[in-house]
Amino acid sequence: METNQVFTSTVNLLRLTYGLVPIVAGLDKFTNILTKWEDYLAPFMKEMLPFEAGTFMMIVGVIEIVAGIIVLVRPSVGGYIVAAWLTSIALTLLASGTFLDVAVRDLVMAIGAFSLARMAKAVHK
Repeated sequence: METNQVFTSTVNLLRLTYGLVPIVAGLDKFTNILTKWEDYLAPFMKEMLPFEAGTFMMIVGVIEIVAGIIVLVRPSVGGYIVAAWLTSIALTLLASGTFLDVAVRDLVMAIGAFSLARMAKAVHK
């Protein structure tokens, strides 16, 4: 396989991964099948909300679904959006001192999403 084909197929794999995973996670904010998402919300953030934590997580779910769709349609833009989103989640978890393993995982995933955006930009030149 040629280098360009490998590069393009890698971008496509990353596009599907960083597109579908946020969509699935976003949809799950409405069902809590994978986990109880509001448990990941820092206590100080729950106190600041003018509504229930579950409602906030549904809003987060909509944002994640939109971000995933953008990645699928335009990975050179969506990759940056998902990278920023994952970084903000990780920073919130780090600030709360909880779920540090998830924070590290999200930072690593953010690096992957950032890499997708850069690679997608190169492929579409």
